[in-house]
Amino acid sequence: MNVLITGGCGFIGSFVAERFHKEGHAIYIIDNLSTGQRSNVTVPHKFYEISVEDRKCESIFQSIAPDIVIHLAAQVDVVTSVERPHIDTQSNILGLVNILRCAQHAGASKLIFASSAATYGPYDQISLTEDLPTNPVSPYGINKKLGEYYCEKWKELYNLDTLCFRFSNVYGPRQGSVGEGGVVSIFMERLRDGKELSLFGDGGQTRDFIYVKDLVDAIYRGSNSSVTGVYNLSTNTETSVNRLIEVLGSKTGEMKVTHLPPRDGDIYRSSLDNTRIKRDLDWVPIYSLEEGLDETYNWFLQSKNENQKIVKKQERKMQSKLWRMLKPFGENLLAFALVAVITLNSSELLLHTGMDFKLIYVIVLGIIYGTKQSSLAAVLASTLYYYESLKDGRDWVSLLYDPDALFVIAMYLFFGLIIGYVSDKARRDNKRISAELKGVENNYQFLKDVYADTRKVKEELQRQLINSKDSIGRIYSIIKKLESMEPEEIVNSSVGVLTTLLESDRISVYSVNNSDFIRLMIKSNAPQFDLPKTMRLSEYPSIQEVVRTGKMFVNKTMDASLPMLIAPIVHDGQIVALVSVYDIAFERMNLNVENLFRVSVDLISGSLSRAFKYVGVTKGDRFIDDTAVLKTEVFLQLLETKSSAKLQHNAEYVLLDVETNNLPVKSISERLASSLRDSDYVGLIREKIVLLLSNSNLKEADFVMQRLSKNGITTRIISEDEVYG
Repeated sequence: MNVLITGGCGFIGSFVAERFHKEGHAIYIIDNLSTGQRSNVTVPHKFYEISVEDRKCESIFQSIAPDIVIHLAAQVDVVTSVERPHIDTQSNILGLVNILRCAQHAGASKLIFASSAATYGPYDQISLTEDLPTNPVSPYGINKKLGEYYCEKWKELYNLDTLCFRFSNVYGPRQGSVGEGGVVSIFMERLRDGKELSLFGDGGQTRDFIYVKDLVDAIYRGSNSSVTGVYNLSTNTETSVNRLIEVLGSKTGEMKVTHLPPRDGDIYRSSLDNTRIKRDLDWVPIYSLEEGLDETYNWFLQSKNENQKIVKKQERKMQSKLWRMLKPFGENLLAFALVAVITLNSSELLLHTGMDFKLIYVIVLGIIYGTKQSSLAAVLASTLYYYESLKDGRDWVSLLYDPDALFVIAMYLFFGLIIGYVSDKARRDNKRISAELKGVENNYQFLKDVYADTRKVKEELQRQLINSKDSIGRIYSIIKKLESMEPEEIVNSSVGVLTTLLESDRISVYSVNNSDFIRLMIKSNAPQFDLPKTMRLSEYPSIQEVVRTGKMFVNKTMDASLPMLIAPIVHDGQIVALVSVYDIAFERMNLNVENLFRVSVDLISGSLSRAFKYVGVTKGDRFIDDTAVLKTEVFLQLLETKSSAKLQHNAEYVLLDVETNNLPVKSISERLASSLRDSDYVGLIREKIVLLLSNSNLKEADFVMQRLSKNGITTRIISEDEVYG
């Protein structure tokens, strides 16, 4: 199976990755590394550094098609949830909903959600069962409870199996000091470093500690079972803090414990009943507290050297940062000293040459370091100028009123500030451009990774089906024809792909926008296959339902006015087009054909999504700056695609030459924008603006020309020969 783990670089997630890899499954990890570390995961895996609430997760899910999703990514600090509830909600609610949506769209069979004992809230009784009313008191507990509710509803609404585990206090190697099991890791760190332990209250307060490997075993069993709903995941054993200290003391010898007053709001006793999970998953915790603490303490001892290396590395970074901060001041003072020596010892030479080394010093410092150092240089240069004047016998009071002296000082300050400002602005602009370039590079790399994953899935699909009935030509068609990064080429190819797969020569693609109308993009070039170029959705309730719900339509009533099959093409959660098949024979209308159609349209949707994202990333290379006008090479490539579509599917189009009247390209583009459809294109050919009207004949082009004329834009119909010259 393909197993996707959110928060897979964290404490629990890394153990989950190891367990599933050991069982032979492919591991994929989503983690923003806010608390996790890449070094935690030592097994082969594919990693995506991204937050779970990011919309890009959709592309990842579509490319890897996970069978199981284990959602562990979360904000786990209760104190943070109280002080900054919006941060907790962003990760624990928005992130969960995004992952649920992605899992549903990608066809995952199951999602496992990490909930918490915090959903119960304060209870006087112990051994809490799943059917008890919940009353969480912190935003963290509230959001975990709300997450369980979302999982329940996703199963009801979208038939996505969800399993929620309410973790008790998890502990083990690689754990940080934040979260519900943090007391163990805090004690471990202090014992390792020879520090005293801080004990709040009398130490009689209890918790239900569960070792991480026992917890991971339950997660694995849950992924391979049919159970759904909410389960406690615990040992059903109370362990007091005093008992925890006693076990740790047996490993380290004498310990110093400082007793502090109890903390407000702390639950005194806590334990979760695990009867249901033991019965339904045939699971029991294997590790005793002593065994779990042994492995945990050994890991903390081994990690000490690593922590020391990290501390030393951080110290070197701080030293390097301090040096970089002080270096400009040191070089400034050194340069000033050099200028002072030259000025004070070569006054006669400088008088003959007319060179003012003080001004040169100010200008150079401004160019190299900017305003801060150039201002300091101007002050130092002014001080040196006054010193020279005093040395020559001038009275310092008279210098304060001397216009020449004031002019020199003003000149130093003026050049220092102006050149420093210009230098700083250039640095800021370079930094901004570098940041934008880095963002584009990151997007490009992300799309490249997703594309590589998709190719891998397609190649695996081809290998799996290579020996099945008549699959070679069909799968080959899908793989090769949908690999383009140009949306128009994919739309054009989709008709041919579906014709081959479904053995139908009557297929159409209509574009969808936010209006009541859909417009024909392309159709098969079959005899007597005429379709309206524009359709009103309100006149076709069945088609309108597909746009509203996003679900495939099957014409089970054999209504002659409707296609046999309709499926939506989705991009970024929005329906952008409808693919329809009109003439499948009644005897061939079975689940196999329906599934084949659904899978084919999903592949087309995935290819279009990648193409749209690629177009977005490369927008600066496709369009003339700040306009919707395509560059020459891009427009010519588009024209070739349209020509091919015309030959294959008789998809008409018309080219118009736009009279510019020497107006700027940007002005022409803005005037054209209000009169064109989304499917029309504007390009620049040999300094001329050319308009391409998609799926239009001469009569329709004449209507567009009249509309443009009313807006003061003169056009004429031209041939492809005129375009190519």
